[in-house]
Amino acid sequence: MDIYGFAQLDMGYDTGQNDPNWFDVMRPTKLPAFENEFGRNGRFYSGVRQSRFGVKGYLPTPLGELKTIFEFELFGTGVDAGQTTFRLRHAWGELEHIGAGQSWSPFMDPDVFPNSLEYWGPNGMVFFRNVQVRYMPINKGNHQLYFALERPGASADLGVIANRIELANVQARFPAPDMSARFRWGGERGHVQVAGIGRYIAWDDLNPVAFNLGGHTWGWGVNLSSNVPVAKKDVIKLSATYGHGVENYMNDAPVDIAPVATGNPLRPIDGDPLPLFGMVAFYDRYWSDRWSSSVGYSMLNINNTNLQLASEFHRGQYGLANLLYYPAKNAMMGGEFQWGRRANFKDGFDFNDYRIQLGFRYNFDYKLGGTAE
Repeated sequence: MDIYGFAQLDMGYDTGQNDPNWFDVMRPTKLPAFENEFGRNGRFYSGVRQSRFGVKGYLPTPLGELKTIFEFELFGTGVDAGQTTFRLRHAWGELEHIGAGQSWSPFMDPDVFPNSLEYWGPNGMVFFRNVQVRYMPINKGNHQLYFALERPGASADLGVIANRIELANVQARFPAPDMSARFRWGGERGHVQVAGIGRYIAWDDLNPVAFNLGGHTWGWGVNLSSNVPVAKKDVIKLSATYGHGVENYMNDAPVDIAPVATGNPLRPIDGDPLPLFGMVAFYDRYWSDRWSSSVGYSMLNINNTNLQLASEFHRGQYGLANLLYYPAKNAMMGGEFQWGRRANFKDGFDFNDYRIQLGFRYNFDYKLGGTAE
């Protein structure tokens, strides 16, 4: 059994403004959509919400090693957004070729995440821990072939027709699981990965009086990613993602479905799976055993529909550069400059945010048990 985690303090100064529920992260979707949406610019923030605790178990069985992980942190989201509270990260087990529980979606590549202080990370990367059952015919280090059935889910933006009474009885439905797959090939430090996902999204009109606004659509996505080793320890981290209606798998994206006009008087409105493109390019540089830096850029672009509001999110950009110091094996401290930019759909408004953040992390790792040789 491996008991591990860390306590982390983050504090910094935001020269701009963002949604107060996301005060300590740089998310372009949470930047203002109009002038002074969240008040005046300039505020100090601090918190310990990145702090984490986890337990991994390894148990020999006649079928091979049974691996389990239970891990949580204190970063509240959803109804707990803005709070310092329990948030489950992993509740996962695997034996031989079968895994089940909550963990990284095969559609994502967690190794693309840079060595940053900022918690949320590059907005243009696939980043989603999901409930799933997974078949892993190949699972040896950086040689992987995964297939999974994942918990479905999506959200919709009703745009300029949000107040239409005809939409009051339209309800989303997910008849099938999302289906994802990954193939990865690489060595000890570097790899190339291609991943894909497909999904079926339906919505029902429960009271079709004048029209029947029920319908369905297909969502899909492809994610190409790589870690390129440089020198002894440095790594270049890259990814590019394209898809339709898979926004909830992205690290910082808006809704999956938006309305479109059909021109059909009997069914004037339909739902469109929004096309997206995301990219990540970061360089993790290790100057020595005690000093490291990360620098890079990420972007996410959404192709909006004409029935969305002019102030709807269209494009987000994200960048950072840091210098981190490791005074001892299990301690880290450093500073980081962060930049985020939001551009609206078609009203011409955009917003740039700049931050300076300091971080202090103290790790622990204690192992129990094992087999005597």
